[in-house]
Amino acid sequence: MYGWMFRLLPGPLWFRVLLTLALIAGVLVLMVQFLFPWMSQFTGFTDSTIGFTGATPIAVQS
Repeated sequence: MYGWMFRLLPGPLWFRVLLTLALIAGVLVLMVQFLFPWMSQFTGFTDSTIGFTGATPIAVQS
C-alpha cells in the first residue's frame, strides 16, 4: 500500500523522502491536535483516583 503511494509522489527520490516525512509529520500533528483529544472522552485512561475522597475503603475483616 505504501509503495504505490510513494511512487505517486512527484520529483526525485530525495524530494519524495522529504515529502513523505512532511506528510507523516502532518498526520501526526492532526492526530495529536484533533483525534486523540476527541477519543480521550471514550477511554478510561484519563480517569484518576488520586486525591479522591468520596468513598471510604472497605475494611478487611479478620
